[in-house]
Amino acid sequence: MRVLPIFSWVVVLWVAKVFVLSLPYKFTLHPDTQHIFGTIGVWMQGLFGNAIGTLFANYGSYAVGTVELTTSIVLLIPALFWVLKKIGLLRCAPSRSLMHAIGGLMACGVMTGAAFFHLFTPLGIEVIHEGQSDGGSLFYTAVSIVILGFILFVTNYRDYKNK
Repeated sequence: MRVLPIFSWVVVLWVAKVFVLSLPYKFTLHPDTQHIFGTIGVWMQGLFGNAIGTLFANYGSYAVGTVELTTSIVLLIPALFWVLKKIGLLRCAPSRSLMHAIGGLMACGVMTGAAFFHLFTPLGIEVIHEGQSDGGSLFYTAVSIVILGFILFVTNYRDYKNK
């Protein structure tokens, strides 16, 4: 099972890269972010009322960004624990496989929401804003994280339970 930790870290680095690099867009309300969350917010107004839709349009990017940041921390914290154990500042820590299982489930969950909004709202698979298309890259990235996050969860949870 020496392949599992390597696979896990590759997936973790991919997920953390995607999540962390999107944070400036989400937390500064970049025009692309406003378009995405605004489109979904307007759609939500038709289902859940103006208050919920407006809240999502105005604050959804902060909520999603916070979940993505938290997920990245959960996924990357085993590296910090390892360093702290090596230099003698930490005696015990949660196992890498447990943290990667939890983080994989979190990543899968948040990106399942993203994929849902791409598929079932006017946002669409291909996001077009101000005449520019993303070619579906946001959707395909979300789907890759749904799949890889689920695999990360299952494989690492099994590894954790078998120890």
